[in-house]
Amino acid sequence: MNTAPVALFVYNRADNMLKTLECLVLNTLAAETDLYVFSDGGKDTKSWKQVEMVRRELRRFKTRAEQEGALKSMTIIERPVNFYLERNITEGIAQVFEKHDRIIVLEDDICTSSYFLEYMNRAFDLYQNVPQVMHVAGFTNLNLYPVDCSGEQAVPFYFTPHMSGWGWGTWRDRWQRHFVHYRTRAEALDGLTEDDQNAIQYGGVFPCLKSLDKDPIPWDICWEIAIYKAKGLCLTPGRTLVRNIGLRNGTHFRSFDILQHYEFDREPWKESLPITYEENPRLDPRIEKLFAEAITDWGIRYTPLGKLVRSIYKKFKSHKSA
Repeated sequence: MNTAPVALFVYNRADNMLKTLECLVLNTLAAETDLYVFSDGGKDTKSWKQVEMVRRELRRFKTRAEQEGALKSMTIIERPVNFYLERNITEGIAQVFEKHDRIIVLEDDICTSSYFLEYMNRAFDLYQNVPQVMHVAGFTNLNLYPVDCSGEQAVPFYFTPHMSGWGWGTWRDRWQRHFVHYRTRAEALDGLTEDDQNAIQYGGVFPCLKSLDKDPIPWDICWEIAIYKAKGLCLTPGRTLVRNIGLRNGTHFRSFDILQHYEFDREPWKESLPITYEENPRLDPRIEKLFAEAITDWGIRYTPLGKLVRSIYKKFKSHKSA
């Protein structure tokens, strides 16, 4: 097995980072895996103090990992200035691809199952000569294994045009051929019809193209569009092998249990997940329908009080805009 390296991107959350690292070294293939950690620089005095704390913890962890043989190797890359997430990730991936032909990408709040690396590397080996398969995900929005929600046959993995950025991987040839870090909305949507845009957003229930209005444009929507334009597929597990532990203290989502819960905040699957070779990988319309249902409201499910508060907020917002 040509064991894929892991690229871990960190910034200023030492606690989450350490949990991510501790889970990673519990993986069955951790001792055979090269780890590259890209530590972004601070934006100001306060964030630089947090960054320095992260880097001290990284050095301690590296010393321990080397003593215990927990990883094949661990390389720390310290950015001298703030690259911001998009540049840190895209340049970090490019750097790893200078030496390796495949990569596993984690951010500092993704805790993995002990079988995550095994699953990813098995997928890389099985589908390395199937260029249509462009992305291997460790997260799924669905629970399809060992039995799916409709009671039908178990689905240990499936193919979809939708990529997940919570613990994922790809091959050098796919990334270098197709990834473009778009600079504008117009550039990103060039060549896509309204039907294409509707398909990417699953009829509007997954409004991911709103991200194109951000500056810089997030790397993940660029990769999502690139996969769609290339008619590519993402190999996705039937049960999640990762958990995002940064949702409650991240910048994009905060949970208030009295008002809502996040349906995708699930424990990783604790067993090895079967994966086999399919000669002609293709979409399953039933699974695509299940995904569209699951992703509605971004997986946020409201309590009765939450529904009431949301209704009042919508009326207030509508009245204010009028």
